Amino acid sequence: MTKINKQQMILWRSGRKDRKHLPVLQEFEHAKAIFSLQETVTDYAKLCKAVGQSRQETADFYRSITKQWSKGREGKVSVSTSKLVSGLSRIKIYGELVMFSHSLFALPFGLIGMMLAANGLPEFRVFFWILLALLGARNAANAVNRLIDHQIDARNPRTAHRHLPRGVVKPGEVLALSVAGFLLLIIAAWQLNSLCLKLSPLAVFILVAYSYTKRFTWASHLVLGFACGIAPTASWLAVTGKFDLPPLLLTAAVMCWVAGFDIIYATQDVEFDRKEGLQAIPARFGTRAALRIAKALHLAVLVLLSLVPRFLAPPYATLGLPYYLGVLCVAGLLTWEHLLVNPEDLKKVTTAAYTVNQIIGVTLFLFTTIDVFLF
Repeated sequence: MTKINKQQMILWRSGRKDRKHLPVLQEFEHAKAIFSLQETVTDYAKLCKAVGQSRQETADFYRSITKQWSKGREGKVSVSTSKLVSGLSRIKIYGELVMFSHSLFALPFGLIGMMLAANGLPEFRVFFWILLALLGARNAANAVNRLIDHQIDARNPRTAHRHLPRGVVKPGEVLALSVAGFLLLIIAAWQLNSLCLKLSPLAVFILVAYSYTKRFTWASHLVLGFACGIAPTASWLAVTGKFDLPPLLLTAAVMCWVAGFDIIYATQDVEFDRKEGLQAIPARFGTRAALRIAKALHLAVLVLLSLVPRFLAPPYATLGLPYYLGVLCVAGLLTWEHLLVNPEDLKKVTTAAYTVNQIIGVTLFLFTTIDVFLF
């Protein structure tokens, strides 16, 4: 196997400055915790490029390089996994498990729904519980998805490195994370208003049910989109206690947006999904048709977002030029997303499906914030 020396590894993880007191490590999990390596395709891709090997050999690389460093050092440092991957390290692992950084997908839209309903910021108590509800729901949904799909993930070469298939975390831990997140959602709903509390079990059901839909319908992408799209309407309800058209338009926009990039992401698993009998639009209709469907869904996003200001009037926030500039930026980002992938070249699927879309939610949130507070 291709070797890489310590200096090369330091260059790859340039953000870490002081390595004088780095322990001698011998296990894959030790190295991952010490170097803050993420369970993401991006980090794996960087590492694989550095060593010239495939993802399947990444674990072997970690072991070989840590043994290489331990040669010539005096004594042998023994660090137990239970101590190393405890405290902040354990929290970090849980954050990776639920992909906490992906909160940038639905959270900005939830905050947009809140700002529009309140014509600015609601009282701090309402803002606080909305934020906890959004974070609790989102992280619980991701945890329960990892739990329900962990056997499928173990059979898929692309996802076999995830925490549950490798035994980094136990199913009981993931179940506890899920329950804690859903309890936080329900408690937050109770603190907000009676309608939110009454609807919270339905929200939990939708967030859990999504994980099973891929087993029987290729429309699972839309179910995922709807589960994420609940955020703006839920935030609106938390402020006003009643339904209205603007948040429903935002919900529809988020549903189409998430479904579109989830379809793009699923093009990586066409052969595996067909082999396993899993339902997905790329597996059902082919990659070329799937990318066209994703484009149509993202065109619908722009139409729906453009309609939102037409149905807003006092006492709610009204939107004007800054918001439309934000929608224009979203259009540019979606165009870039689709230029990154084509049926013959799927190498940049992760960038298109994840990186670009993390920017989209934040971008629209910033322009909407400027519009609500400064115009």
